[in-house]
Amino acid sequence: MACPTVTWGIVEPTFTAWCNSHLRKAGTQIENIDEDFRDGLKLMLLLEVISGERLPKPERGKMRVHKINNVNKALDFIASKGVKLVSIGAEEIVDGNAKMTLGMIWTIILRFAIQDISVEETSAKEGLLLWCQRKTAPYKNVNVQNFHISWKDGLAFNALIHRHRPELIEYDKLRKDDPVTNLNNAFEVAEKYLDIPKMLDAEDIVNTARPDEKAIMTYVSSFYHAFSGAQKAETAANRICKVLAVNQENEHLMEDYERLASDLLEWIRRTIPWLEDRVPQKTIQEMQQKLEDFRDYRRVHKPPKVQEKCQLEINFNTLQTKLRLSNRPAFMPSEGKMVSDINNGWQHLEQAEKGYEEWLLNEIRRLERLDHLAEKFRQKASIHEAWTDGKEAMLKHRDYETATLSDIKALIRKHEAFESDLAAHQDRVEQIAAIAQELNELDYYDSHNVNTRCQKICDQWDALGSLTHSRREALEKTEKQLETIDQLHLEYAKRAAPFNNWMESAMEDLQDMFIVHTIEEIEGLISAHDQFKSTLPDADREREAILAIHKEAQRIAESNHIKLSGSNPYTTVTPQIINSKWEKVQQLVPKRDHALLEEQSKQQSNEHLRRQFASQANIVGPWIQTKMEEIGRISIEMNGTLEDQLSHLKQYERSIVDYKPNLDLLEQQHQLIQEALIFDNKHTNYTMEHIRVGWEQLLTTIARTINEVENQILTRDAKGISQEQMQEFRASFNHFDKDHGGALGPEEFKACLISLGYDVENDRQGDAEFNRIMSVVDPNHSGLVTFQAFIDFMSRETTDTDTADQVIASFKVLAGDKNFITAEELRRELPPDQAEYCIARMAPYQGPDAVPGALDYKSFSTALYGESDL
Repeated sequence: MACPTVTWGIVEPTFTAWCNSHLRKAGTQIENIDEDFRDGLKLMLLLEVISGERLPKPERGKMRVHKINNVNKALDFIASKGVKLVSIGAEEIVDGNAKMTLGMIWTIILRFAIQDISVEETSAKEGLLLWCQRKTAPYKNVNVQNFHISWKDGLAFNALIHRHRPELIEYDKLRKDDPVTNLNNAFEVAEKYLDIPKMLDAEDIVNTARPDEKAIMTYVSSFYHAFSGAQKAETAANRICKVLAVNQENEHLMEDYERLASDLLEWIRRTIPWLEDRVPQKTIQEMQQKLEDFRDYRRVHKPPKVQEKCQLEINFNTLQTKLRLSNRPAFMPSEGKMVSDINNGWQHLEQAEKGYEEWLLNEIRRLERLDHLAEKFRQKASIHEAWTDGKEAMLKHRDYETATLSDIKALIRKHEAFESDLAAHQDRVEQIAAIAQELNELDYYDSHNVNTRCQKICDQWDALGSLTHSRREALEKTEKQLETIDQLHLEYAKRAAPFNNWMESAMEDLQDMFIVHTIEEIEGLISAHDQFKSTLPDADREREAILAIHKEAQRIAESNHIKLSGSNPYTTVTPQIINSKWEKVQQLVPKRDHALLEEQSKQQSNEHLRRQFASQANIVGPWIQTKMEEIGRISIEMNGTLEDQLSHLKQYERSIVDYKPNLDLLEQQHQLIQEALIFDNKHTNYTMEHIRVGWEQLLTTIARTINEVENQILTRDAKGISQEQMQEFRASFNHFDKDHGGALGPEEFKACLISLGYDVENDRQGDAEFNRIMSVVDPNHSGLVTFQAFIDFMSRETTDTDTADQVIASFKVLAGDKNFITAEELRRELPPDQAEYCIARMAPYQGPDAVPGALDYKSFSTALYGESDL
């Protein structure tokens, strides 16, 4: 080191004071540097004090050679510390050369007082200047830019003292325009309370345009070393703040998870009873409103919850990764709020959802069937009641008591015709009873009125049977007296009755309600109707034949001058009735044609809806499956950096989200199908439920895959893992992941470790090491090692993190080497929020050296890393 240019009058007092501040520890002092260091004895003593090392034994002789040898020993020691001494020789020092002696002292000051000062890897001088700037930054009127004029007003010296020992300086009372007072105040306080001797003269500094830089640096370095303990405390406080910040952030993430999990579970808890409510409504309209409410739930209410569930899993994985990276124990949610609990609840929800939709559709089918049956019951009951109207009075009429023989015969034949008619109506009564029974079995809401009406019809039918039997007995008593009968009328009656019944049945069939669900069913009804229409010509010929019998009877009566009563005594079915009903049949046929064609058009429309939905579903379904397979391949392949993979995945995610309109279109088509009450579709194997579940799984899978890459980036950056290392880890993992399932079995994982150089061969030592590693990567003993667990293990093996012991050591610095710390010390050394965080969680210290208010920082530190309970 070259000897600097030194101004004798300025630096000598400073250097002398600096030397005495150290020699005082050895019980000696100097008065003149050039005289007192000439024999080398005090020079060697000074070096031993400031270095803490022993120098070679000095020579005590008075001769010049002894002095030169002592000084050379001192200069050799200085050189051994890496200092190059240029133009400084022992002879000049022994001869009392003041310039050379002061130059030597300056090199000692630079090496032992300043050179070891380094702030953020700067040089000694820059490091000392940066330290001063940081410590005085909060003080007004202080702007340290150098080691000369920045110190002239004395405020910077006072600021340094106040920053570390605020009780010694009343800084707010100092005035910038009174530098001498300021300087003397700082010098006196430093000497009295900090054991820093007065090395400078206030008047010399104030009266010098540019104070000597070396003198200022020498004096300021004494402050740095005096406050080095505080510097250690600051470093310790910074470490603690960092650790506490990590814990506070993790606690916030845990609270967010608990809140989100609670909200989602509460929503599931509220929703499942609604989906499990199977109380049927009385009408199709009420059930269709339930179906519409269910559609709103699927379209509006559930999708945000799907996103919340996915985000919750992502947050949980990110939190666990951060905990592992900061060497913290894994997060265990409150009982009942694990991700598995949410998945179980979600599975229960979807099971209830599927069952609810099936129940709704089945119930609508049931009500549709009930409405059809109820209308059919009312129609048949009305026809039957119209037919039975007046029949009891007719059967009770005792007209045969005053009738002639021919009248009696007519009454008998008429009664026979009625019995034939009655037998023909037996089938209708049985149909009415059967429909009522089916309505009862299907739990029709108005079963009471149906049963009442049915019972009335059955009771009346029994009464008619009884009355018919009674009247026949009465007529048969006088049957022997009847000898003649109008065969023509009888034939008419016999043929007219079944024909009349055929027409009534035809009218009933033509007006019969129908319900179909397919084109094949309606075409079957149309075919049956066409077959019925083909019988109409034969029926018309039968009608004309019956009417011809009636005309022939009138012609014979007229030709034989027979006076007829005006009506056929054997039947009430007149030609007018036959013609009227025939005309009614003729009118009903085109109406039935129209109804069937209208239903055929409806079924064709339904078939179009089926094909339209199937066409879209057969595109969307395979697309979702393809995307799921592609994501699986992406997650196990390595293409570029993790950032490239993340960018690719997010771009992939955007392409998936952009596909959503196709799903919305399918939902619209599905709604049209449900509104049309279409319950099956032979054109596709995909249901809307399959598509919805697949879409939700696709969104969840791409989000989870993105989160996995983000966690890998987080792990890589936090642990300092290079991109090459990450690729090597991924390549090794994928090589042994033969089934591309994203996890390794124990044997596959062992082979992977061996390929990376781990000693886990099949011997006692290797088995013990492998069991240790498996306990780390598979703590739940699932038998599988995921890639994230593998990366976490490799990062822990290759990098370091803060430990509980390091945090304990930092707290010990803040506590001044005590086994406990006080709230006052925490508030003084840490930011307010982190100080209060510690105070609230630290347990009272119970050691024998405890004082009132003592806090146990050791148990607190171990709890931060999961080694005890906080």
